[in-house]
Amino acid sequence: MIRTLLAASAALTLAACNTAAELDIPDAEAGDISEATMVDITRTLSSDEFDGRMPGTIGEEKTVALLIEKFEAAGLKPGNGDSWVQKVPLVEITGKDFSPLTIKGGDEEISLEARKDWVGVTYREDAATSLEDSELVFVGYGINAPERGWNDYEGLDMAGKTAVILVNDPDYGTGTLEGPFNGDAMTYYGRWTYKYEEAAKQGAAGAIIIHDTEPASYGWNVVESSWSGPQAYAQRGEDAPELTQVNGWVQKDAAAKILEAAGQDLTALSAAAKEKGFKPVPLGLTASASFSNDIRKYESQNVIGILPGSERPDEYVMHTAHWDHLGRCTPADDGDDICNGAVDNATGTAALVALAEAHAKAGAPARSLVFLAVTAEEQGLLGADYYAANPVFPLSQTVGGINMDAFLVAGVSKDVTVVGPGKSQLDEYLTKALEADGRTATPNPSPEAGYYYRSDHFAFAKRGVPMLYVDGGEDLVEGGREAGKAISDEYRANRYHGPKDEFNEEWDWSGVMQDLQLFYRLGRMIGNSTSWPNWVEGDEFKATRDESCAAGEGC
Repeated sequence: MIRTLLAASAALTLAACNTAAELDIPDAEAGDISEATMVDITRTLSSDEFDGRMPGTIGEEKTVALLIEKFEAAGLKPGNGDSWVQKVPLVEITGKDFSPLTIKGGDEEISLEARKDWVGVTYREDAATSLEDSELVFVGYGINAPERGWNDYEGLDMAGKTAVILVNDPDYGTGTLEGPFNGDAMTYYGRWTYKYEEAAKQGAAGAIIIHDTEPASYGWNVVESSWSGPQAYAQRGEDAPELTQVNGWVQKDAAAKILEAAGQDLTALSAAAKEKGFKPVPLGLTASASFSNDIRKYESQNVIGILPGSERPDEYVMHTAHWDHLGRCTPADDGDDICNGAVDNATGTAALVALAEAHAKAGAPARSLVFLAVTAEEQGLLGADYYAANPVFPLSQTVGGINMDAFLVAGVSKDVTVVGPGKSQLDEYLTKALEADGRTATPNPSPEAGYYYRSDHFAFAKRGVPMLYVDGGEDLVEGGREAGKAISDEYRANRYHGPKDEFNEEWDWSGVMQDLQLFYRLGRMIGNSTSWPNWVEGDEFKATRDESCAAGEGC
């Protein structure tokens, strides 16, 4: 997906400041990367013949077959034993017959209409979902971050209760990038995915996030459309962690009414929740809701190729991109209803093959290079999350990696954009690679949106594996930032997630090939290094990486 881009030269230096020991970052020559491969595979994958590459369709069958053919021709070996694929069991849950969300315990009963006032889903594979008289507890931002001395659930038993949670981080809106949660730069703790996961860990029966457009970075219309209709998930194993019964969102005005019924004020509680040491507030109210679920199970596939390392083949460097797109979608004015996904993400998928070819031509680096084309990114990063939860190569032996999610085809640029700068020591490799290419990083235009947590690399990051997400620059050699912004804006307005994200024979691939040289250098640098880059001190993923390293044979 195309994302609002995050980068700052100062942030790239931050990792160096937190380095405990000097990293081994070898030099890397430019690679022999085939533009013809990029053009041919992007054209093919985004043709109507592939029907939008929706998982579980003929489009998937054709995509997987093509990738296996191209990976093998590039010189890779099957990545999953003797197989090129990892099967990904998926489940689609469609809620229906929603009751109102009913709040009791105040002077009057509050009834909130589904979709208009609240939305809810279940991650459980149950034919019927029911939340009955569950006690409501306001838990501030719903964060338990030991490394930051912060626990919104301190001293609370959430068994059977429903958490009412604020969106984003406690120090959102400060206007700076300083603070216990990086100021306006959203951390993992600000994402709704984290808030639901933590509520489940705490034993909650339900978790309801209060929607607020500015800190959420999208309006209620996005919540309503995204959280109604079919919801796809990776099927869970027998030993999977417990889940809440219901996860959902509630309109801000509706939340204010709920808190008023409890004798509380949303504005005052929100201000209190920003302060360290905040204590959760039982509201003296109960919540009830019910709905039924249609459940469909099906199977998709990740495609995995590997270039075995020449010296340390049991140390792995990941390259990830998602092969899937949306299939059939809302028709354009001309009746075209195939979302071809040329930019998003036929380009990134083609890049996996082009980089594999170039690395194989140059000869394997010391470490193994893994090329992972994941499924179901558009349905919630499902293929990447399934791999990271069921890794073919142990995460403790996975050094780090690079994610490629949509190359906006434009001309050569002076810069790159880095989503989530300053998080890990991989930034030092990036800095050296940029110097070799004579390029720079752009400032951070929208840190509050938390885009680092919205693409496939996140599945690895939250399990401790350092990952880079680098996108193309907007400071074009011809036309500067104005031209780059115009191209980006036009794509988002007219083509992103629509039928007009189609291949164009007139595209200028020079900027894409420039970006691929950067990724190639990074792969060689990490692949030939003897160091194990970690997250910077205080990062939300560092404790997980340290624990993984202590338990495994890598790092």
